[in-house]
This record gives sequence, C-alpha cells and structure tokens, in this order.
Amino acid sequence: MNDEAMAGTGEREGRVLYVKAQDGLKLALRLYGDWQSPALPLVCLPGLSRNGRDFDKLARFFSAHADTPRMVAALDYRGRGLSGYDPDWTHYTPMVEADDVLAVATALGIERAILVGTSRGGIISMILGAMRPGLIAGVVLNDIGPKIEGTGLARIKNYLSNMRTPQSMSDAEKMVRQIASHSFAALSDDDWRAYTEALFVERDGAIKPDYDPKLLKTVATLDLEEAVPTLWPQFDSLRHVPLLSIRGENSDLLTAATVEEMAWRHPGMERLTVEGQGHAPLLRDQPTLDRIAAFARRCDLHQPAKP
Repeated sequence: MNDEAMAGTGEREGRVLYVKAQDGLKLALRLYGDWQSPALPLVCLPGLSRNGRDFDKLARFFSAHADTPRMVAALDYRGRGLSGYDPDWTHYTPMVEADDVLAVATALGIERAILVGTSRGGIISMILGAMRPGLIAGVVLNDIGPKIEGTGLARIKNYLSNMRTPQSMSDAEKMVRQIASHSFAALSDDDWRAYTEALFVERDGAIKPDYDPKLLKTVATLDLEEAVPTLWPQFDSLRHVPLLSIRGENSDLLTAATVEEMAWRHPGMERLTVEGQGHAPLLRDQPTLDRIAAFARRCDLHQPAKP
C-alpha cells in the first residue's frame, strides 16, 4: 500500500482509509480483508447517490470466504459518504469519478482488480475499460448497461428531487419502503434496514441523505426530452475480460433486450436475473453472492490479453 493511502477511523463497516484525488480532494474507502491475499481484489463502485456502505455484506462475505478470501475496497465517490464535498458541483461526473477510482487504485497499489459496479458504478467501469484496460481483470455490471432507459432515469430524478426530510431512521426506512416496495418484493426486514442505513446519516441532529446536496444539481440538469447517450464503445472495451451482467427482474433502467444485445457483443458474458428486485439489486442474497464468487474464481484463472 502506498503512502498516499492514509489510515482513518475504524468503523463498523470495514476499515476506513482516506486517499487524495488528483485535485487534492479527500476520498474515503472501506477496506476489508487481508491485503496479502493472493486472489484478485474486488473494487466496489456504488450508484449515483449511494456510497461504499452498500457493499458491506458482500465485502464481509468475500473477505472471510472459506475457500478464496479476497481484499475488498468499497469506495465513497467525492461528495458521498465520508469523502470530501467538491466545491464545484460540476465535477460530480462519471469521468471525474473514474479518475478518482484510478487515484485510489494507485494509492492502494492495485494493479489488477475485479470491478463490481452498481448503476453509476457500472458506467464508471465501462469508462475505465477504455481508459485503463490493464487494471481490469473482470467486471460485474449490476443493473446497468450501455443503453439506459429514460423511464428509469425519470424515476430516479423524481424521487431524488422530491425526497422529504425524515424525522428518524425508522421514518427514513418507512419512506424508502414506500418508494421502492413495488420493485423490491423479495427484501427482508434486514435488507430494508441496511438499504436505508447506507443512504441516510444523522448529522447536526437531523437525518439527512449521506451526500452533498449539490449532487442534486446534476440530476436537475438531466434533459429527459433528449435521447439518452449510449455507451456501446465503452462497453466494447470490456470484450476481452470476463463479464457478469446482473439485472433486477423488475428493473426499469436495464431492459432484457439490452442484456441480449450485450451478450451478442460479448459472447462470453455471464447473465444473472435477480428475482423480486428492481434497480438495482442489493447484492445481499446468498445465491447472488455465490454467483459472484464463482465469477471471481473465473477471473482469477483468466489470462489477460497481451498488448
């Protein structure tokens, strides 16, 4: 691990480290497991308004795996979780965040890793495939693809823009259930609690979303009347590495037709549909974790293409 990785607080959700971004902003990540593990590490990239706490169950599963324990790094993007808030909200973009991922990888001394990208994290993973292909040993795209459905974007824009302030964590959980229960019929009470606690934090005596409020400006500027740009060239940059596409059965952001197109362009791509979940699957149920573990073992054995 390089000197740029600074030890932080010892929180319940992994060991917190801080790394400086290319512009000096403080980035936080949660590190799980043994740094000396010979297996490929997992680098977990969350969704737009989420943070590394979303991957706590996955990270604990992999870092303590009986057969193949792995180091897991779960990132808080700039403006989310424990990372610093950017004074310029226009920097809250996938391109800047991709540079931040590279800064974290450099600071931790990670030469090759399996990326687990949920929604926004999957977009960043595809961008990294074009920017730094040598870093990528495999990719899990969680409910995201090169084509994003406008209906799903409209839903995300609506609930983020109109989210009320909860009075307590139990009130926050009730609100989250009201918003998402129609798409997530398969969640347990523990899943709902974890999902809520990863999104909200108590700060200054109030319960608030755990991100910079200015992040919402990037959502407000989304023009849903315009065609949503596709990322097929970036997706094609992943054709030489193992790829697992996970889709929520009730997803409104990634269609089954897009997954079919992805599989045609990447014939070796594995596919998993998570029943009873929407956008994006929480990656907490045991069958999904086991499937990702099998995929990670495939990545361990995959020989990178020669330049």
